[in-house]
Amino acid sequence: MSGRRERAVRVGELSRRSGVPIPTIKYYLREGLLAPGVAVASNQADYGEEHLRRLLLVRALIDVGGVSVAGAREVVGALTAYADDPLELLGVAQSSVAPRHQPDRATPEWLAARGRVTELVAERGWLVEAWSPEMDQVADALAAGGSLGVPELSEKLGEYADTAASLAAVEVGMVLARPDPAARMELVVLGTVLGEALFSALRMLAHQHESKRQLELGKPGPGIAQ
Repeated sequence: MSGRRERAVRVGELSRRSGVPIPTIKYYLREGLLAPGVAVASNQADYGEEHLRRLLLVRALIDVGGVSVAGAREVVGALTAYADDPLELLGVAQSSVAPRHQPDRATPEWLAARGRVTELVAERGWLVEAWSPEMDQVADALAAGGSLGVPELSEKLGEYADTAASLAAVEVGMVLARPDPAARMELVVLGTVLGEALFSALRMLAHQHESKRQLELGKPGPGIAQ
């Protein structure tokens, strides 16, 4: 006996279940972010659970991850195109959250920063390609910090790398722990995009805590002359 047949729904119920307005769903359909439903009339179509899942994924990419519509389209397409290649899919996901504008990468300051990044990767034995766009993005941040009189970013690069390596081990472990290949690939995308938003927000909360804690430690205690 075959499994239970998936229940098809109209766009109104798809909107209700996802929380996404009907006009937005139709926009996603036009933009290719959502596959067309099964036509049942000239102006009606049925949608299944896969549509709901993909709609929620697209909404998370755009609303929470801050990915552009064009970026979300690339990620959705990559989920199919690179269904068996997590590294390629990871590259597309990382690209979707990368800065859209690049600084001048021909200045002596930037080239020096790029060399610093190359040294870091070599020292740690990280298995990354020398042409990885993220290598350039790290150099962008270091060069900008240096030009603004913030050498601490470069000086503390090792600590940043330690944190990144620890978090990456957890995230990759989560992906590999999923037995279903499709779910695994989805986590590659969501872990990259939503993980970026999650870590950024947690970092800001930690900054608030540490600022108050360290400022409190620096205050004179009772009975101490100010």
